[in-house]
Amino acid sequence: MKIMVLGAGVVGTAAAYYLAKDGHDVTVVERHADSAMGTSQSNAGLVSPGDSTAWASPAALTTFIKSLYTPGLGIKVHFSLDPQFIIWTLRFLAQCTTARAHANTAVKLRLAFYARQCINEISEATGITYDERRKGIVYFYRSQASFDAGAKHMQFIADRGLEIEIANRDRLVEIEPGLAAVKDQLAGGIYSPMDQTGDSRLFVRSLADWSSKNLGVKFVYDTTVEGLDIEDNAVRAVKTSKGATPCDAVVLSLGPESGLMGRKLGIDLPVYPVKGYTATMPIGGNEGPTMGGVDEDRLIAYSRLGNRLRMASTAEFAGFDRSHKPSDFNALFKTAHDLFPGLIDESKAELWAGFRPMMPNSVPVHGRARYSNLYLDTGHGHVGWTMACGSGKFVSDLVAGRKPEIDPQGLLYQN
Repeated sequence: MKIMVLGAGVVGTAAAYYLAKDGHDVTVVERHADSAMGTSQSNAGLVSPGDSTAWASPAALTTFIKSLYTPGLGIKVHFSLDPQFIIWTLRFLAQCTTARAHANTAVKLRLAFYARQCINEISEATGITYDERRKGIVYFYRSQASFDAGAKHMQFIADRGLEIEIANRDRLVEIEPGLAAVKDQLAGGIYSPMDQTGDSRLFVRSLADWSSKNLGVKFVYDTTVEGLDIEDNAVRAVKTSKGATPCDAVVLSLGPESGLMGRKLGIDLPVYPVKGYTATMPIGGNEGPTMGGVDEDRLIAYSRLGNRLRMASTAEFAGFDRSHKPSDFNALFKTAHDLFPGLIDESKAELWAGFRPMMPNSVPVHGRARYSNLYLDTGHGHVGWTMACGSGKFVSDLVAGRKPEIDPQGLLYQN
């Protein structure tokens, strides 16, 4: 079949890879000048089943209220009369029960485990590298109260297959010597050896190049998707800024813009943009962290990407405002200096702000929507880098009519 994939981020590129492996004629349409220039350009770098907990939970309301009087906590809400924001918020609140939080987390964890296996299989099959480290991730806590709560929280995921080690501060520094400077400031941490890290932008561009050369995938850049040509309940062509392209099937992977396209097509797709910030700085030699980490009390994550340190934070609800100012990165720099004294030079930092495509329940959506040959693969939220490859393989199975390797419960679009 001739299949059009809308979006050349990590989600769309992974789907294109698997679809082309099945023998389909695949074209990827991207509005930017290259792949991975939107959400996939910069993130915390964590490929982390250990971070599968759904955002919507009873604790979410407490965190939200705390953010109103705790500067630098990592959550910012710009109150808005935007109907889509109001609708999304109400749906999010409906998911903030213990039962829904557990159910959504279990679905995310299942996909995250599968996706971690898929990304490593892709790396081995293609030979592409992306500054990956398969050493695990440490989740650490600055107070005993938060450490105790974190250990209880992570046990739910551990009971469902995540290998963890609960470590006091001495053991934590044995696992991650890079935290030695702040040992006395920490209560302890949780080590997840099944987690890993890597540069999503480097992965996407390497995979796009490999897929183009070896599988014949065509990437069409600087081209905006304007809509779909529908006939007899099926998509016949994708309408773009450069004209219409006929096709036999379409995969929608437009990241935070997926909700906008969904509304054009009459599809209930409540994807809302949640802005995050990253700073990427050069570091030298063997100094600094040896693996990824999350400062749970400050809600700041980081990865070592070769000789670079990537710091990431903030969940900001500000619509599609991509702007940023120097002060937006103060918390990142403060934490970087605190954790790794003398390691970074702020003046050399690459600063970025972009969107996470969040669903109210934190679970991505896949499969047919409204039209017989339109497939969704979107809404991956803050763990799109973690889940993308598993989602791509899952969607390729759906397109082929095969029984998926992963249990589809909770992952398929429900109108």
